[in-house]
Amino acid sequence: MTSMAQPQGTLGWGGVVRLGLVQASIGAIVVLATSTLNRVMVVELALPALLPGVLVALHYVVQLLRPRMGFGSDVGGRRTPWIVGGMGVLALGGVGAAAATAWMASAPAAGIALAVVSFAAIGIGVSASGTSLLALLARAVPAERRAPAATLVWIMMIAGFAVTATVVGRMLDPYSHLRLVQVTAIVALAAFILAALAVRGVERRAGLLPASSAAATVEAAPRPRFAEVLADVWREDTARRFTIFIFVSMLAFSAQDLILEPFAGAVFGLTPGQTTSLSGIQHGGVLVGMLLVAAAAGPWARGRLGTMGAWAVGGCVASALAIGGLAAASLAGPGWPLAANVFVLGAANGAFSIAAIGSMMQFAGQGAQRREGIRMGLWGAAQALAFAVGGIVGTASSDLAQAWLSSRADAYALVFVLEGALFLLSARLAAGLGMGRPAAAPWVDAGTSMTADARVATEAR
Repeated sequence: MTSMAQPQGTLGWGGVVRLGLVQASIGAIVVLATSTLNRVMVVELALPALLPGVLVALHYVVQLLRPRMGFGSDVGGRRTPWIVGGMGVLALGGVGAAAATAWMASAPAAGIALAVVSFAAIGIGVSASGTSLLALLARAVPAERRAPAATLVWIMMIAGFAVTATVVGRMLDPYSHLRLVQVTAIVALAAFILAALAVRGVERRAGLLPASSAAATVEAAPRPRFAEVLADVWREDTARRFTIFIFVSMLAFSAQDLILEPFAGAVFGLTPGQTTSLSGIQHGGVLVGMLLVAAAAGPWARGRLGTMGAWAVGGCVASALAIGGLAAASLAGPGWPLAANVFVLGAANGAFSIAAIGSMMQFAGQGAQRREGIRMGLWGAAQALAFAVGGIVGTASSDLAQAWLSSRADAYALVFVLEGALFLLSARLAAGLGMGRPAAAPWVDAGTSMTADARVATEAR
């Protein structure tokens, strides 16, 4: 009986930085589609804000393909082709979206049609490259480094957002539709080249490429069907429950995003510039929370300052308390320390999110081997779905509450209380998972006594 399991890699910090460059490259293209093109459609072209909203939601919905993309990289045994190929599709989608936006000025219907195709391509590219990248990190990074590695990769993604926005902002002036397409094409090409160079040879250096005999065994083994493998993964109790945790926590996280600035303007009378600064304070808190967890759960702390699971639970509880503070702020009015409250909310969000990502990388490598990609895909799809509906749920809840209640402050307070309840539910789900603890035994599929590892070994005979 021959096992299809691959060895656990020992990727060093230099390798983690290289993979972080891939994440930054993904972020550089995505931020143009979700931010810059959004503004051009609404301001320069005077199109309804609903249009970019639907297009951004589409790119999230398409990411329900993530499990299928992860399955493909699992079966093939290599992540690099999926990362590079996904980056190529993402780059083409980004350029196509810019061209579509420019085309809307003269031919709105044709431009919108091209935008639909392009944003769908962006979702496909993110699904292929992002899922395979996370699966590679989960396999290549030792368990004790996963929290700081996840933090580093996500900080580099945020840096990709910031650098791209700053550079592109300067390159776009004076604005023209042609310049928009040219600048987007330059960014997309640079991001693709950087990602391809960064990932080149990483799997080989980390010792993750199967030996020739193992590769022959994989080729000889019957190719499993995606539906069957997905069903196997869904039967894994931890994978299923972690999927639910990701959806609920990210739903709570994304639902608050689109109502924070309107709330600050309506209840506290802040100007657009002041609410933008408030959003910056929140993002600063997110960064602090991420760094805190990376330091506390990193290898140098040796578990003395808490596991990733403990930080995930604590971060969700702290997020609920901070959201409760915003509910109180709705009733208290301008005397409330709003900036401090928002900073604490950001720090709590950063703590739980980076702890969840670290736990995600840990859980992806447990259970049946060669399933990291499909597990990451399943969890990525849950996150994408949560983000697709979170903004709609948050804003719709705010509108309904304001229509039901006479006071806008009371309406915001009610919505914040509901979001806090979602964070508390997330904390309960995380606590039930025992996140951050090493697995004591192989996962057992619900309804069967055969472990997932035994099933894969049997398939590979």
